[in-house]
Amino acid sequence: MQKYFVLLRHVICRGTCPGGQDINKLHTIVHTGHEQAAHRHFRMTLNTTSRNRKISDRMKKETLIIFAAFAVTAAIAAEQASAQSKSFKLGQWTEIHNSVIKELNRSYVDSLPLDRIMRAGIDAMLDELDPYTVYIPEEENENLQMMLSNTYGGIGAIIYKKKDGNVIINEPYYGSPAQKNGLSCGDEILEIDSLPTKGLETKESSDKMKGKPGTTVVFKVRKVRSGDTLDIPVIRERIHFPDIEYSGMLDDSTGYILQSGFTENVSSELRQKFLDLKRQGIKRLVLDLRGNGGGLMSEAINIVSLFVPKGSLVVSSKGNTEDSKMEYRTTQEPIDTEIPIIVLIDSASASSSEIVAGALQDMDRATIMGVRSYGKGLVQSIRPLAYNGQMKVTTAKYYTPSGRCVQAIDYAHRNDDGSVGHIPDSLTREFRTASGRIVRDGGGITPDVAIASPSYSRLVYALVLGGVLDQYVIDFARRHESIAPADEFHFSDEDFEDFIRFAKTQEFDYRSSAKTLYDQMKKELEKDGLAEAMSEELEAMGKALEMDKEKFIRLKKNEIIPFIEEEIATRYWFQEAGVKIRLRYDRQLRKALEEPMISIGK
Repeated sequence: MQKYFVLLRHVICRGTCPGGQDINKLHTIVHTGHEQAAHRHFRMTLNTTSRNRKISDRMKKETLIIFAAFAVTAAIAAEQASAQSKSFKLGQWTEIHNSVIKELNRSYVDSLPLDRIMRAGIDAMLDELDPYTVYIPEEENENLQMMLSNTYGGIGAIIYKKKDGNVIINEPYYGSPAQKNGLSCGDEILEIDSLPTKGLETKESSDKMKGKPGTTVVFKVRKVRSGDTLDIPVIRERIHFPDIEYSGMLDDSTGYILQSGFTENVSSELRQKFLDLKRQGIKRLVLDLRGNGGGLMSEAINIVSLFVPKGSLVVSSKGNTEDSKMEYRTTQEPIDTEIPIIVLIDSASASSSEIVAGALQDMDRATIMGVRSYGKGLVQSIRPLAYNGQMKVTTAKYYTPSGRCVQAIDYAHRNDDGSVGHIPDSLTREFRTASGRIVRDGGGITPDVAIASPSYSRLVYALVLGGVLDQYVIDFARRHESIAPADEFHFSDEDFEDFIRFAKTQEFDYRSSAKTLYDQMKKELEKDGLAEAMSEELEAMGKALEMDKEKFIRLKKNEIIPFIEEEIATRYWFQEAGVKIRLRYDRQLRKALEEPMISIGK
């Protein structure tokens, strides 16, 4: 489920997008001293040879053989020396680490929180590498499995909770235990297994609702409309968040598939959805990977294999070990190699999304549209550790069929302050697709057709992320027993007036971006002692930027309504209805459908 899909993607990826810092440094290959000496010796030999042309071919060959043997020996010696140096350093730091812990345990003034400081030390160490190399202790293994499979044991509902209030059912999932047992948006959970929810934090409440599938949790519930208080037992199930959020026809000839992740078996699900669309007579397909942060590489390879000939190279990986240097080719017969495909990407499309988009682009099998993708070209593997812990460790970089790496950030080379940066466009290299089109490396997948992502005002961010929309939709659900089906539902002008009345009662920062910058500027001028000298100008500017809450909300009506409609439709008709509303207002998608596509295989 992609809550507030478009907006949250925009929040994450705006100017402060994760990984959007400075430029990267390119790797350089440096010879060891032994290798340089060998090269110098070889050049001297060749110079001597050129001065004396009577030297025999045999002597030339012998010289080359001697040089090769010397170079190999030197390389082995250098490698052994390097390994010995690393081994010594490892032993040294292990001993220092153990000494520090022992001394702290013996001498520290207070009781030593060993678990906390040891975990902090491991996390800090791994933070110096990249964001994807992380330690996973035994108690967090379930979270890892949830990440890999998009499943968990529970009741299948999103909850809302004010700090001092009870738990509110915000959004039940279709077919979930919550929905099957009659829990609706707005229902108030007073107790979970006889434990009052008012004193619990949101996470504590959520954890109490989760549990092993097949076990029972009992809720004391105050129903949203009748006000009746009921004890409702719910048997937990394995809840699966589908990676294919929606599939359907956009028009008489265009099929659409929205894919939000790459967890287990998503390729099989996509295969079935595509075949269903083919039976409906589609003449082109839109595969929407916007906001898709990736997942299992194997699933990305399987998805590409649906649309390209068997045996096609999809991706290769290169790391420091031999087992990390691999080529991955399709092993299945495709189901369609001709239907035109549009792949939509944005700045939050990452990892496996980039493998799919990059491979289909390199093979000229799809037209990539949208904005440049995130640029995560790193491969992670799960390694077992002592005491049932695990480490997700970056083991390689991956490369698309044309040979380009999409990794945008060079974590191996940090600035003096520890920061890392993007590879600048000026340092990217050209590669060629199967038909000879130019594509570039170093910073994600650049679309064949650039289509800007939508932008939103600061007010919309405040309403959504501040929970004002959630609270209003819950209040709406309390007062309205039903709404029209998603295809017919519209938030009326009268409804919007109702929303304004509600929003005026809520505390949130509704300043415009310009007013926010003005307030910051005013503070800086005061620090510099310049505010008094500019008081008239500042007062005039402040008045010009001042706007009351109601006026600002009315001004941004067209931005706000799509989010309200999506959230209301989701509460009554579940997640698929929310996607339908989202598509109704998707200008980027509409633009993509109007753009010409590349010619397949040409």
